[in-house]
Amino acid sequence: MRPNFIYIVADDLGSADLGCYGASPEVSPNLDRLAREGLRFSRAYSNSPVCSPARFAMITGRWQYRLRGAAEEPLGRRSTTLGLPPEHPTLPSLLQAAGYDTALIGKWHLGHPPQYGPLKSGYAEFFGPLGGAVDYFSHLGPSGTHDLWEGEREVQEHGYLTDLISERAAEYVARQRDKPFFLSVHYTSPHWPWETRDDAAESARIGSDIAHLDGGSVQIYQRMIHHMDEGIGRILAALPPAQRENTLIVFLSDNGGERFSNNWPFIGGKMDLLEGGIRVPQIAHWPGRIAAGATSDWPTLSMDWMPTMLSAAGVAADPKYPLDGVDLSPLLADPAWSPPRRLFWRMKHRQQAACVEGRWKYLRVDGYEYLFDVVKDGRERANIAKHHPERLAAMRQQWNDWEATMLAIPDDAQVHLLWTEADMPRPTH
Repeated sequence: MRPNFIYIVADDLGSADLGCYGASPEVSPNLDRLAREGLRFSRAYSNSPVCSPARFAMITGRWQYRLRGAAEEPLGRRSTTLGLPPEHPTLPSLLQAAGYDTALIGKWHLGHPPQYGPLKSGYAEFFGPLGGAVDYFSHLGPSGTHDLWEGEREVQEHGYLTDLISERAAEYVARQRDKPFFLSVHYTSPHWPWETRDDAAESARIGSDIAHLDGGSVQIYQRMIHHMDEGIGRILAALPPAQRENTLIVFLSDNGGERFSNNWPFIGGKMDLLEGGIRVPQIAHWPGRIAAGATSDWPTLSMDWMPTMLSAAGVAADPKYPLDGVDLSPLLADPAWSPPRRLFWRMKHRQQAACVEGRWKYLRVDGYEYLFDVVKDGRERANIAKHHPERLAAMRQQWNDWEATMLAIPDDAQVHLLWTEADMPRPTH
C-alpha cells in the first residue's frame, strides 16, 4: 500500500520555538508529541534563510539556484514575471501523475496566475494566500490587496487565517478514502503581522498597510505558534485510524526565525546564512517505520523530502530534472545513518556564501571570511580561519566549484531588507 504524506511547513519559525527544542511545553504540545513518537532532527537546515527560495527547493527537490525564477530573495509583490515554471516537475506533480490526490492548504509564494500557481504545478486543490505575507483577519497583503484564493478564484472568508488553514486541512484529511494523498499544509504562522486569534482589533488598527515592525511581543508570537499547534492537533485527529500507520507526517520551518523568534543557541535569523537563519526545527512521524523518540544530528536540507517521499511512494524522478536532495529513507530507518555530505548556500543580500561539511562551516559575509566548528561553537563566535588556513582554502574552493554549476545571480534579484543595518547580527571578525 502506498503511503500518504502530510507536509506541514511553518513560516519563519525559530530553531528553539517548540517545546521539543527547548521552549515551554505549553507552546506546542501536539508537535512535541509528534517528536516523542517520531524522529527529531537536531541539525536540520533550510535551503535558504528566506521564504521563496526555500519553497522553490522544497517543491522541486533541487537547488533553487538552478531556476531563474528563484531569485535570491523573496518574489516581488504579485510577481507575474518570476515564479515556478509550470513545466518543471514538482513533488505534487509527480505524485499526482502516479495516482495521488494532491492539495495545498496555505501559503504558495511561488508566483501568481495566470503564468504561475499551485494548480499549474501539481496541486489538484488549493486554498490560501498566493503571496508572502497576509493579515490574519482582513487577509490583505502588504500592498493592501486582498490575497485569499480557492483554486484560482479569489474568495472572501471570515476568520483567523491559521484556523481557516487548519479547518480546511482537517476536512481534506477526513474525506480521503479511496487513493493515497499528498497534503501540503503551509501555515503563514508565525510570520508577521503579529496577531493572535484574539487580536481582531489590532488587525483593524493596522488596516491595509501591514508591516514587519507593527506591534507584537514574545507572548503574542508564542500564542501564534500555539494556535498553529492546536490546528495541527485537529488535522491529526481527523486522520482515520486505519491510515495513521501508513502516513508520513513531516513538519519543518521554511527558514530561520525572525523578530520574536527563539533561535538559541544560534545568532542571526531570517536573511542570514548564520546558523540562526538556516537552522530549523524538523520532525518526521511515521508509526511502524520510524522509531519513537529518535534523534538525528546528520545535516539535512529541506529539499531532501522530495526524493524521500518519491522513494517511499515508489515514484521515479524526472531524469531531465535530476534531484539534488538526498533520499532520507535510510535515516528514517536508522537515525545513526551518517554518510559524508556538503551543503551550500548563497545570498545576494550582503554577498553571503556558506558551505557546511561535517562539523565545519565556511562563511563569507560582507567580504569577510570565517571558519567555524558549528558542533562545538554553534553560536559562531570563534573564527578559527587563521588556525586552519588549508581547510578554509579548501572549503572556499568547494563553494566556488559548486557555485560555478548554478545559474548566475540575476542583476534584478530582489533584496528584501527586513531590518536596518544597525539591527543586523554580525559574526565577530
